[in-house]
Amino acid sequence: MNKPISSTSCQSGCWILAAASGVVVLAVCLFLIELGILASIFMGAVVFIVVGLLLGWIFCSELKPLVQSNETSMAPSAPEPAPAPAAEPAPVTAPVAQVTEIEAVEDAIRPEALSGARDGGADDLKMIKGVGPKLEIMLNELGFYHFDQIAGWSAAEVAWVNDNLAGFKGRVSRDNWVEQARKLASGQETEFSKRVSDGDVY
Repeated sequence: MNKPISSTSCQSGCWILAAASGVVVLAVCLFLIELGILASIFMGAVVFIVVGLLLGWIFCSELKPLVQSNETSMAPSAPEPAPAPAAEPAPVTAPVAQVTEIEAVEDAIRPEALSGARDGGADDLKMIKGVGPKLEIMLNELGFYHFDQIAGWSAAEVAWVNDNLAGFKGRVSRDNWVEQARKLASGQETEFSKRVSDGDVY
């Protein structure tokens, strides 16, 4: 395997060539042109310096990136740090104030339900944040198809729905369905309903 040319070896080679060039110029000036010994030495020295610098700049400056790259690739890489242990997710709990509100309503009342959607068809209850496709089916089965039904729920009715959403208990209060339904029933949009309309959610 051939050893790469070092920057120091390159510089030495350039100055050797420069010295040879200076000697040739000295000889030419001294014996052929007959400038005199001092003038010939001066010319030889000038050629030696100029040629040495020029060769070093042309050849050795191009070698430096190659040498540095080779030295970097030969250097041992630092060991990768061990991955930090994953933190356990914090348990999800309902806000204290909302849980208190649900528990405070002792006499839960079932809201008025419909046997089916009105003639215009059921509202898209998925426009309410917190109501996904599964919850929409569950609400329809309980007789709730329209925004104005949910918008009119009292605290006691909210408590009943909260308690009867199997697997989703307390969802009505946590996501504030009644307030969202009031806006949607009046023809307004919410940030979430805009995303649903744009197809960014379902």
